[in-house]
Amino acid sequence: MGLSFEYWYLFPISIGIATIAMSTGIGGAVFFSPIFLLWLKLEPSVAIGTALITELFGFGSGLVAYFKAKLIDFKLGKKMLMISIPASILGVLVAGYFPPSILKAIFGVGIMFVGIQIFTSWRQEQKEKMNKEIKEETSKHTSTIIDANGKEYHYTICQESMGRAFAGFGGVFLGMISVGLAELMEYHLVAKCKVPSPVAVGTSIFVVVFTVLVASASHIYGFTQEGPEVFSQAMNVAIFTAPGVMIGGQLGPKVQAMVDPDKMKVVISAIFIGVGLLMLYTLTI
Repeated sequence: MGLSFEYWYLFPISIGIATIAMSTGIGGAVFFSPIFLLWLKLEPSVAIGTALITELFGFGSGLVAYFKAKLIDFKLGKKMLMISIPASILGVLVAGYFPPSILKAIFGVGIMFVGIQIFTSWRQEQKEKMNKEIKEETSKHTSTIIDANGKEYHYTICQESMGRAFAGFGGVFLGMISVGLAELMEYHLVAKCKVPSPVAVGTSIFVVVFTVLVASASHIYGFTQEGPEVFSQAMNVAIFTAPGVMIGGQLGPKVQAMVDPDKMKVVISAIFIGVGLLMLYTLTI
């Protein structure tokens, strides 16, 4: 099967998804995997692998934007990569031992879990805004980043053992079902450590890009082993999603400055929970 324009409509859809993903730090694969599974009806392994390939281009584009804005904590990011990369490889290997129905169930439960965590993060942030003692405590910081506009961000990375656990757990989930790492990292940094959202998002994107690079390479190798038809199917989707997410990756950081992040989190958490329920419902049909 050669390349075709069957999936041309994914180009504008990809721009929108990537814009949302880059403005919130949420992995775009969270949106793409359900589209590929439920709408295009691709096999789970193909859908997850293609979602990771797509996310690589989108997050790579976003990484350039956040790098220019000087909003990445490279020291923290490198520590997380030491855990997330091998964990993602483990996730890819383990996924091969699960039948499609189990992978769909894992994805459904996983995306619901992420949605609940995002909502929990939002609730906790609202409580902390009303707590003066916490605000005073967070004024004592050990890390500082100055962005391209000269704005200073002060914060302290807390509960590092929990952060490493999230990086490992998120890496395994990313390799298995294409989601989890960016969402859990942002939850830890923003909700637990009070890291400013722009820095948390930029650092999460940095970690996800290199983790997804390894995981997607593993999936591409798997496509080539399954035969030319599987590889061509994945490429027919990616030729439209990749350029779309690259555009969205540049728009996302700009949108972040204009949209209320609190409202965005509530909407996205509801979408994730809804998609997870829908995924589980399809298993009963």
